[in-house]
Amino acid sequence: MAQKAIREYDVKKMIARLLPNYSGGSVTIPDKCVQVRLETKFADLEHENPWLVTTKLVVKPDQLIKRRGKVGLVLLDASWDEAKNWITERINKEITSGTVTGRLNTFIVEPFVPHDAKDEYYFAMRSVREGDEILFYRQGGIDVGDVETKAEKLTIGIFDDVDNVDVEGKLLKNVSPDRMAQLAKFIRSTFKLYADNGFAYLEINPIAFAGDRLIPLDLAAKLDDTAGFECKGRWDDIEFPEPFGKRRTPEEEYIHLLDEKSGASLKLTILNPKGRVWTMIAGGGASVIYTDTVVGLGYAGELANYGEYSGDPTTDETYDYARTVIDLMTQEKDERGKILIIGGGIANFTDVAKTFAGIIKALKEYERKLIDNRVKIYVRRGGPNYQEGLKQMRDLGQTLSVPIEAYGPETHMTSIVRIALGGGQ
Repeated sequence: MAQKAIREYDVKKMIARLLPNYSGGSVTIPDKCVQVRLETKFADLEHENPWLVTTKLVVKPDQLIKRRGKVGLVLLDASWDEAKNWITERINKEITSGTVTGRLNTFIVEPFVPHDAKDEYYFAMRSVREGDEILFYRQGGIDVGDVETKAEKLTIGIFDDVDNVDVEGKLLKNVSPDRMAQLAKFIRSTFKLYADNGFAYLEINPIAFAGDRLIPLDLAAKLDDTAGFECKGRWDDIEFPEPFGKRRTPEEEYIHLLDEKSGASLKLTILNPKGRVWTMIAGGGASVIYTDTVVGLGYAGELANYGEYSGDPTTDETYDYARTVIDLMTQEKDERGKILIIGGGIANFTDVAKTFAGIIKALKEYERKLIDNRVKIYVRRGGPNYQEGLKQMRDLGQTLSVPIEAYGPETHMTSIVRIALGGGQ
């Protein structure tokens, strides 16, 4: 499972659209917010959302920046003209939040909600081993503090029905009686939406009463991207932005574009372009195991990349992926030589020989550079046609003038890492 953060704009639109379905129409939130990007024309927004020019507004960057209010990145109680000026002064400008520097390019604008700060609450849900955990604290806002120690917590088991769980007694015991029923209804309805739509995390801080109406003021959320096939219609082409300050290298961008065009999964993140240990791993779960093993053996500083190819990519797609990794690996020499681990678990449906054909093509193309960089290659794979794939790899080792050791599923995934790093099995 990959948990990926989404923009506040997207999660607010999703909740506004879907929450009535999970509450029998009895719980709703306002569906008023707009997004401003570099290419946005203010006149078009005004035409499509006339409330912008008649309503006091809140403006925030919407780029997965934590504690925006603490670093002066929230404009409150502003007119539309003030909001436009504030955005114009900041858009496409670099700012530093904590230790991270990035360029502002996306903002959310929504109505300003007057309310009593004493009527703010903290509410979150997150995936845990036993199911999902709900956190609630009677005070919310930017000064909420350490919710891990303050919040009331309630675990909803995988087979539990939230309608039959004592939300009032477990979470809301310190809430005034006149607020309890409405909060309980909102929590139950939102939990159903969360559980049914691939959420792994959802935090609302604060959620506040404006008169008698509950309104989520600030949200953060993560989705399990493996639920995309099931939830795509309800997600409505949702975007998974990069973390603030993260800029893709040209190679990362190339693999990202390949991934978007493919029915398979192709992922690449460069950790240390001067690292000695490079990986080309089949499968998301396997990529975590191999990476954790490299780190656990004390080679975290030498690990060059993280990524995976899976979902039965074509030979050509695997070739493009492999060529990109090998090109990066051979751009700068290390007198100690370099290590390439081509690994994976035991595939369910990916044809090992077919994907290895793409990798072998890339290895042949880069033979001279592999030799010059003193690269040693270690292969471990299982699954459909793995015997043929390993034979092709071993045969290649006889002709490529590059050391290749190939192992099947009889060798554990972590063992091949130990072998590659000189620690034996």
